[in-house]
Amino acid sequence: MKDLKKEDINQEVFDLYDDYAHNKLNRKQFVEKLGLYAIGGLTVSSLLSFMSPNYVDTLLVKPNDPTLDSDYITYESPKGGGTIKGLLSQPKDNKEKLPGVIVVHENRGLNPYIEDVGRRTAKENFISLAPDALSPLGGYPGNDDDGRTMQKKRDRNEMLEDFIAAYNYLKNHKNCDGNVGVVGFCFGGWISNMMAVRLPDLGAAVPYYGRQPEAEDAVKIKAPLLLQYGELDTRVNAGWPAFEKILKENNIEHQAYIYPEVNHGFHNNTTPRYDKEAANLSWERTIAFFKKHLKS
Repeated sequence: MKDLKKEDINQEVFDLYDDYAHNKLNRKQFVEKLGLYAIGGLTVSSLLSFMSPNYVDTLLVKPNDPTLDSDYITYESPKGGGTIKGLLSQPKDNKEKLPGVIVVHENRGLNPYIEDVGRRTAKENFISLAPDALSPLGGYPGNDDDGRTMQKKRDRNEMLEDFIAAYNYLKNHKNCDGNVGVVGFCFGGWISNMMAVRLPDLGAAVPYYGRQPEAEDAVKIKAPLLLQYGELDTRVNAGWPAFEKILKENNIEHQAYIYPEVNHGFHNNTTPRYDKEAANLSWERTIAFFKKHLKS
């Protein structure tokens, strides 16, 4: 098990995990289908363990990082879920107003990976806010399986309102200079796209492997977009050509990258879908994009 590498895993296993992570398979079905690939010394339990997120050993910025002030806050989302909890992170002892970034989680709530991304963002001299759309249901439950089940109980348009409310909270924060962007992953990628639709003053949006807006919404986008896709993510990528056509026809500022031979979730360093080279390059591009567009 400890010698298992992602190169040893059939791509179909990653596709199965994608179906499982997006609620197309329940856990029992996922485990049963994994059995087809438990060959050559592999077992279902070793495959399941290997594909599951590891939140213990993967944090890049510790919660108690001495260079940051990082703590939970609450804000009001009257059109969404009411009182929403989020992780607010910023450079410690900062004396100047900074641009802000909303960090939007996947379809399982504010888990340790997304909190870590919030802190990574703050390390780049931004003030970041990573909300938990599961707040009305008690918050992220401590594991992704239950988190996905909980998030299915919420209306996605109400959750969009929660992140729009986060944008307004951060934009008016005493330590923010009023320039606010958004980065989001998977479900958060769709939220990022839709925030660009809904917020004409949004400074920049960086959707990672996010579903694209409908055509009638896409034409409303004013914010510059940096779109990040994985080549093997055929499910999400299917919507890109039509979206790209609208962006070009309406002269909407955008850059798009499709990273070769990587899966949906390639930025998430807690699962074997992670690709270090693509993740690092995409993150460098993300930070450079924010530094370009989120300035007074």
